[in-house]
Amino acid sequence: MAEKNTIPSYVYVDGFNLYYGAVKGTKYKWLDIQKMVRLILQKNYVLKIKYFTAHVSAYQNDQNKPIRQQTYLRALKTIPNLDIILGHFLAHSVKMPLANPIPGGNPYAEVIKTEEKGSDVNIATHLLNDGYKKAYSVAIVISNDSDLIEPIKVVRNELNKSVIILNPHPKKPSQELKQVATFVKDIRHNVLSISQFPAIMKDKNGTFKKPDCW
Repeated sequence: MAEKNTIPSYVYVDGFNLYYGAVKGTKYKWLDIQKMVRLILQKNYVLKIKYFTAHVSAYQNDQNKPIRQQTYLRALKTIPNLDIILGHFLAHSVKMPLANPIPGGNPYAEVIKTEEKGSDVNIATHLLNDGYKKAYSVAIVISNDSDLIEPIKVVRNELNKSVIILNPHPKKPSQELKQVATFVKDIRHNVLSISQFPAIMKDKNGTFKKPDCW
């Protein structure tokens, strides 16, 4: 039940966009998304959080990557009003041109390209469906993906609802999203630092902890 002077809101999280824009290479990967949103948008009452991601695969030089992801998803599942919606993750080899090829040598190198599929479509679908069902007054989208421009336009112009963007890429904000959103707020490291889960957590299956090497 929404409290007085608060705004009923749904949160839509582009998991990979958030990871690569805000927490990769930092010590803030153990992120409590609900806490972060409440700190940034204190007038919004979070009814539901929808976290969009895909299962990652082990790399030859990082066999524990899937284990770390599963541990983090387990932490997210302790948030009662959070749902995880899965897309899929593709890895395939492609030939890429070398920046400085050796004269007379092969100007291309074969590399493994990884690509997450489905999250932008899933976010758009849920954003529109929930909007048409009048599930929220405000949609909070955590992403910097300009592929979400059209569904955001529909929510704002056809459904007359506000859409707030929490931008995980403060150094490279999408100007297109800025133009269609109600307003945009950047996700800063000072907020990330105080929005972490406890190092040791408990769920219905027992106790678990933040990954040691992450």
